[in-house]
Amino acid sequence: QVQLVESGGGLVQAGGSLRLSCVASGRTLSSVTMAWFRQAPGQEREFVAASPLSWSGESTAYADSVKARFTISRDNVKNTVYLQMNKMKPEDTAVYYCAADRWLGQPRRDSYSYDYWGQGTQVTVSS
Repeated sequence: QVQLVESGGGLVQAGGSLRLSCVASGRTLSSVTMAWFRQAPGQEREFVAASPLSWSGESTAYADSVKARFTISRDNVKNTVYLQMNKMKPEDTAVYYCAADRWLGQPRRDSYSYDYWGQGTQVTVSS
């Protein structure tokens, strides 16, 4: 079992930055693929970014909509994964979820593949 707790959400103006954190317990982060998803009101949950296992040889993955603006990183010692969000846009407004996948290959982008989820943190970008 893995328990995930997100933090760092809030209100930011367009063009600003936020950093989300996700602390894991119950299983070391070094053994799972970690990802961020988001869900806006009335929309499907969508993939944002994923960080593969460091020894897997796989690459970090990003949704096209956030590429070059968002950066996912992890600190396996602190058992924490981060999402640095820069140059934010109103369309980034959503509840952001941290997720863990026991899959060891190329990070998957569909939410149904992920085994564990956090409770979510609200991010609102004002125009």
